[in-house]
Amino acid sequence: MNQSILVEKKTEIIYPDSDGKPMSDNTKQFRYIVIIKENLELLFADNPNVFIAGDLLWYPVEGDNTIRQAPDVMVVFDRPKGDRGSYQQWKENHVTPSVAFEILSPGNTLKEMAKKLAFYEKYGIEEYYIYDPDRNDLNGYLRQDNRLVIIEEMLGFISPLLKIKFELDIEGLQIYDLQGNRFLTYVELSQQLKQQKQKAEEAQSRVKLLEEKLKELGIEL
Repeated sequence: MNQSILVEKKTEIIYPDSDGKPMSDNTKQFRYIVIIKENLELLFADNPNVFIAGDLLWYPVEGDNTIRQAPDVMVVFDRPKGDRGSYQQWKENHVTPSVAFEILSPGNTLKEMAKKLAFYEKYGIEEYYIYDPDRNDLNGYLRQDNRLVIIEEMLGFISPLLKIKFELDIEGLQIYDLQGNRFLTYVELSQQLKQQKQKAEEAQSRVKLLEEKLKELGIEL
C-alpha cells in the first residue's frame, strides 16, 4: 500500500532593500537628510556600537515584509556599524532603533505622517523628530508610558539620547552638539578644515621665523 508523504515546504520570505520610493523629493529635503545623517556619523564616530542610516528599510517583524518603514535618518544604539541592505530587527539581536528623523517634502500628506507616527509609536522608537523646511517648522516626540508624546517646546531642546540641541533661525533648522559646534554641510566642513590647516601652517612659519631671529641674537634653543 502506497502512502502519500506530504512535505510542508516553508516559503521563503523576501525582504526587499527598496520600497521603490526616492530618498528625497527635492534638493532642500536631501540636504537636511545628509547634514543630519553625516554629522551624527561624525558625532558617534568613536563608538563602534552606534549604527546610523539614511533611508534604510526597517523590518520590525519577522515573517511579514509588509510591515516596514524607511526613516529619513535612523539611529540604533548597541548595534555595530556596517553596511546593510535593510534593518531586519530579528537579525539584529531584536534591538529596536531608538531615534527617527523625517524631513518633510511637499508630497507628504497628513495621512502618511500620521501612519508613520503610529508605526514609530507601536514599534518602539524613543525619539522622533519631524522638520518641514518649507515652513521652517520643527516638531518632536518622546516616549512616555509606551506612547510618543509631543515635545511642547523644541527651541533649545536637547535630545536625551543624542545629546544634540535644536534651534531654528531665518536660515532654517540648526543643530548643535553640547560643545556648541553646529552641524555643517560637507562644503562647510571642508572649508573649516582648510582654514585650520592654513592657521597651523601660518603658526609653524611664525615659529620658524622666531627661531631664526633668536639664532641671529646668539640664542640657541
